[in-house]
Amino acid sequence: MATLSLYEHTGRQLDTLCELVGFDSADQRPRKLLGQLLGPGGESSLADPPPFSSNVSDDTTPIEFSLAFDTTGECAIRVLGESIGTPSPRHFLDAVAGEYHLDTTRLDTVGDLFLPRGEHQGPFSLWHSLIFRAGRAPRIKVYLNPQISGPATANHLVSEGFRRLRIPGAFEQVAGHALPRGEQDSFAFFALDLDRGPLSRVKVYVAHEAAECSDVERAAELVPGIDPLRIREFCALLGGGKGPFRSRPLISSYSFVEGDHDRPSNYSLYFPIRSYVPDDAVALARVQAILAQYDFDGTKLDEAISAISGRTLRNGVGLISHVSLRLGEFGSGITVYLSSEAYRVMPARRRPALGLPH
Repeated sequence: MATLSLYEHTGRQLDTLCELVGFDSADQRPRKLLGQLLGPGGESSLADPPPFSSNVSDDTTPIEFSLAFDTTGECAIRVLGESIGTPSPRHFLDAVAGEYHLDTTRLDTVGDLFLPRGEHQGPFSLWHSLIFRAGRAPRIKVYLNPQISGPATANHLVSEGFRRLRIPGAFEQVAGHALPRGEQDSFAFFALDLDRGPLSRVKVYVAHEAAECSDVERAAELVPGIDPLRIREFCALLGGGKGPFRSRPLISSYSFVEGDHDRPSNYSLYFPIRSYVPDDAVALARVQAILAQYDFDGTKLDEAISAISGRTLRNGVGLISHVSLRLGEFGSGITVYLSSEAYRVMPARRRPALGLPH
């Protein structure tokens, strides 16, 4: 049997996921955008070593899928991806901007901060998110790296980015709630929606190393009206307790939309579940519990996992990579992130034994 290319493999996965949320099979926009996003690297054979070691996923696949459950009852398919082998970080955006009516004004405003010419640091320079909902035009978002010029300049880049985007009070508020522990809290991503509707977002993400649940509860307090019990339950169901979570960090994000001057409208907590379970069977059981807690249809997640992979869940860890809880006035819900595993299945860990005293 012929070996698939990276684009063929991930394209088939995306086709099935879009069908799951009600896409018409004649709508080829998701598949086309995926190919444009991957760039020339998408034609590489999966029989060969990866042409580029991407940090999008643990096995270096430059694509990650997610299934977003919204409190409106809708579901969306999202693709986080990194272009491979393109002449510039913005090549993909330049190619699709006209067709999809992208507004890159805000990206242009902060581009020299986060996309400096010459050498850069950190695991990436520019990632893209494709958001697909049945019957609607795709939306596109970009992720920028606050540590692109090194960790020491991250705070300055985020502060200046907020200032240029005319939300100068945001940095002080975010820092006060999400960065109180020195080097254990740090900016991870600065993200922009590439449209200009009233709910178009400026987002900032903070990584919390070795965090207790109380640390992310404090971070969530910046958004008015969030019940801290939601945060505690989320950590307890997915992580088995209140921390400290010493493996991969928990991540907070804040979304600023039109009219937000210093306080964001939404808060999200991202839990890297793959680091806190022995295998994906345990991960799925925990995620189903949190979906049931909020009355979401867990069968859709089962179908999505089947669309991505046919392997036994006990035989690896990381297919379910992380889970987010989205809270606030706009866009509340739960999102489950799924690895393509195009290149490798990460090995499962030993399950703990239920030892009895002698």
